[in-house]
Amino acid sequence: MTEHLLKILVIGDQNVGKTTFVHRYVSGQFNRDYRSTVGVDFSMKALQWSDTETVRLHLWDIAGQERFISMARIYYKGASGCVVMFDVTNSSSFLSCRHWKQDLDSKATLPSGGAIPCILLANKCDLADRSVSAESISRFCKANGFVTWMETSVKDNKNITEAMRLKVKLARTYIISVSYSLGCCWP
Repeated sequence: MTEHLLKILVIGDQNVGKTTFVHRYVSGQFNRDYRSTVGVDFSMKALQWSDTETVRLHLWDIAGQERFISMARIYYKGASGCVVMFDVTNSSSFLSCRHWKQDLDSKATLPSGGAIPCILLANKCDLADRSVSAESISRFCKANGFVTWMETSVKDNKNITEAMRLKVKLARTYIISVSYSLGCCWP
């Protein structure tokens, strides 16, 4: 049995739903009452990827408050993938995604020197008062180096598993290709 360990960052502004997203993904439950993350919160989930592979995810839910940004380099170290999240009803949180992606790109890279692959999640798509259009998100995603984007609703459990499956697939593909190119086996 082959086991992969992947560190996935979950970043974005405060109150966009990062903690509820991680909790929904890991436990399958939705709780509307969360306090803001202080610094970083860790969660783990094991996935049976195939008959011969297990993927262990370390999810790092990083606080969105400005005062914790200075510690980001420490949190980003060793990441193999990233989810940048915003709230579709809050255009400011959408515009901040450029800052989050640039901050990540300036402070951390993959061992090959390449950018950590990021997907952009447009959360709270269950709400009617959207302030960001799908066309704007698509253009933004391409212009800022995101691999792709998806709409999510943590409340309605929309695209939570799908988004993380895609993120794991991207990170896992990178890890395996690097392991083979270095002539070693992934533990």
